[in-house]
Amino acid sequence: MQPEQDIPGRTLRTLKFRPKGMTITEIAKALGANRNSVSKHLEVMQAAGQVEARLVGNAKVYSVTQRIPLSAFLCFTKNLILVLDADLTVVQTNDQCLGGFGRPKAEIVGRNIRDADLPVVSSPEALAVVESLDREQVIADISHRWDDGSESFYQMQAIPTTFEDGEKGCTIVLEDITERKQYIRNTMFLARTAIDLVDLPPGNIYQYIIDRLTELAPGTFAYFFSYDEADRQFVMRAVAGDGFREAFTELLGRDPVGLTLPVARAFDAPFNQTPGSMRSLQEYVLRPELSSWSFYDLCFGGIPEEACEAILTQFGIAKLYTMGLVWREEIFGITGIFLPPGRELENRETIESFIRQASIALARRQTAERLRQSEERFRGMVDSSPFGVALIDRERRFVYVNRRFVEIFGYGPDEAPTVTEWTRLIFPDEGRRQEAIGAWRSDLERSVPGQVRPRTFTVRCRDGTKKTVLSRFVTLCDGTEYSTCEDITEETRAYHLLVADIADLRRREQELLIKDHAIASTRQAVALLAPDGVVTYANATYLALWGYPTEGAVQGSHFSRFWVRPDEILDVIRTVIEGRSWHGEQTGIRSDGATFRVDLLGTPIVSHDGRVLGVMMAATFRRNGA
Repeated sequence: MQPEQDIPGRTLRTLKFRPKGMTITEIAKALGANRNSVSKHLEVMQAAGQVEARLVGNAKVYSVTQRIPLSAFLCFTKNLILVLDADLTVVQTNDQCLGGFGRPKAEIVGRNIRDADLPVVSSPEALAVVESLDREQVIADISHRWDDGSESFYQMQAIPTTFEDGEKGCTIVLEDITERKQYIRNTMFLARTAIDLVDLPPGNIYQYIIDRLTELAPGTFAYFFSYDEADRQFVMRAVAGDGFREAFTELLGRDPVGLTLPVARAFDAPFNQTPGSMRSLQEYVLRPELSSWSFYDLCFGGIPEEACEAILTQFGIAKLYTMGLVWREEIFGITGIFLPPGRELENRETIESFIRQASIALARRQTAERLRQSEERFRGMVDSSPFGVALIDRERRFVYVNRRFVEIFGYGPDEAPTVTEWTRLIFPDEGRRQEAIGAWRSDLERSVPGQVRPRTFTVRCRDGTKKTVLSRFVTLCDGTEYSTCEDITEETRAYHLLVADIADLRRREQELLIKDHAIASTRQAVALLAPDGVVTYANATYLALWGYPTEGAVQGSHFSRFWVRPDEILDVIRTVIEGRSWHGEQTGIRSDGATFRVDLLGTPIVSHDGRVLGVMMAATFRRNGA
């Protein structure tokens, strides 16, 4: 029997050649030792980390612990590692930890983490994890803010450790997960701002943009200029940063919000910027030495040079990052971020992505505003039309009627919101009403969307009078019905009088055909004028009547040019510009010099606020005129 104290060494040598392991009985038999004695030694060796055991059925199978030298583990990992003893004193660390903490080895090894004030591991959160460590590994996320204001995130693993001498300790492994955390945070930021920019009220968007920029780059100052396309000027809409607006106001002697700078010069020499070049962040070093342009240059002379220097000095500004809010080669504004010395701009990709989000939001808002203005102009023109106009939806409800429509019939959507109610009012006789409805349905069945369906009806108006109305219906592609109504009562009366007064049957038939053709194909020559009388639009009938091949041949010319008596036309224009209508006969001059008589109706184009925006002239050719 071998000496009792040599059992651990002999056991290790025996297990070394049995990689699959051995039971207690097998080890005792191989050593020629007492089974109970071998069992006790194995328990001690397992506690010391020399052997490891696993259950196979009801038996424990022991094998040599597979160990990696701690020095190799410390060197060949990118993580920060500290090895602590039972009192939480650092006994070993790796180079990555020394570099990450910015401390020499002498200031870390041998120091207790409770007293050493080390980054990350000396924080209350980290100490709580280590001090509560028992037998199981513990993982926790720990954040740390550095002296320069930046924040790092670590996943800390606290691992129970047994040393060669059997003493207990702890190994702390710190994995830098800052980029992962920042990616998640930035993704959530962009998702949140994408929703906010859709729902944000129009007046708040500029301040919202720079507030979010300073959220991505805390401790900085920011500004936002919106672009006024009409004046090619940039207007400061918002500033952000602790005390920035107040100090800016004091230095300039005015509130910077509303300040106009000729930033459009950026597109000219020597800057030669384009919307494409402004799509990404551009860096300008302002102090201690300029990289390109001074802050005064970047203000394009709009802020005094002394004030520019004072701003840089008072706020400790060393760098400026700018980026244009560009969408589809159109610029909507410029934003800038000021940084102090030694500070680099974090989250650059996220900042650029957010600014592009804001660009799309501004583009959407500007498009909506342009559409609103266009609709307002169109509505003003239609509301001033000499014809009654109505829009009817699929449910046969009036969506819109203009003033002339109400003037003709005396009824509006308030009195008759649906076509059914309206037809009862203008066709009180049941037979006439069914006849009109039948004619409308017959025309509708034979037509296709976009095809004009003219019909003449005799209706009773609200004041009890009867009128002859020429209606033209068109079904639009979405099922909406567009209708124009022209009061031709006087024309119809004149037509009947003309027929009654003609004695000669042949001449009467000829005149009847001419008049009937004129009534059936009534299309007035229409021209739109600016307030100064210059033609801005002429329809095809106008061009054909005056003998001009294209609209460009008359556009930009004064309306009086096309008449035999231009002075009278000037009086007509003045009358209409004053807000009154004018109706009478005039003699026009064709492009070839020939003259012709027309019935001329001039009406003002009036906006919702009562301003006269222009003039609509409608001319009806008089075939029997001089």
